[in-house]
Amino acid sequence: MSRAVLVLRPEPGASATAERARRLGLEPVVAPLFKVRPLAWEAPGRPGLDGILLTSAHAPRQAGPLLEQYLHLPCHAVGEATAAAAAQAGFADVRAGPRDAAALLATMGKSRLLHLCGRDHLSLERTEVELVRRIVYAADAVDALPAEARRMLASGGLVLLHSPRAARTFAALVDAAGLPRARVAVAAISAAAAAAAGGGWSRIESAAHPRDEALLELAAELCQTERQVRE
Repeated sequence: MSRAVLVLRPEPGASATAERARRLGLEPVVAPLFKVRPLAWEAPGRPGLDGILLTSAHAPRQAGPLLEQYLHLPCHAVGEATAAAAAQAGFADVRAGPRDAAALLATMGKSRLLHLCGRDHLSLERTEVELVRRIVYAADAVDALPAEARRMLASGGLVLLHSPRAARTFAALVDAAGLPRARVAVAAISAAAAAAAGGGWSRIESAAHPRDEALLELAAELCQTERQVRE
């Protein structure tokens, strides 16, 4: 296997992953599957919020001017990347939690939170936590993989999957392009993402932890293992 890896996550995350990949000696090919854009939203009419819940780094980046009125509230962020984006947006009290949103909510007591999220989001329900949901962005899937990505996959390559939705979208685009799954290896950020990709790949593995750094370490290991086998 070559050192080339296909990076599919949206910007600015794609560039961050590509830079980490280069530091590990990998050769990233960047081809985002989704284009993120802001959506208009309305502030909740009833006051009494105890904080903000952010489950994606895209939410604080795309929320726009309405976000300013909530910057004084505690911000509960899923994962370090989301926490960093919240701090950059102006939140003074950012509390980073597990990368899994359900796990984060499980640590919280009775409260009422404004959940700023994307149009495609997981349903989160917890008795102790009342969520007031506002959709502030959309991540629109591309219609086809770009030519560079198709060429790479046709000759055999390794793809990085950062979410179950990315996995499902990628699998559909590979099939639509008539590319053989059996020539493509997959490194998934979680077991859920790996499952969403389906079967038929030359190899599919999940990262030890649901973090970009762990995913790239897995990718480097897969490339090295394949090289040793061929030698």
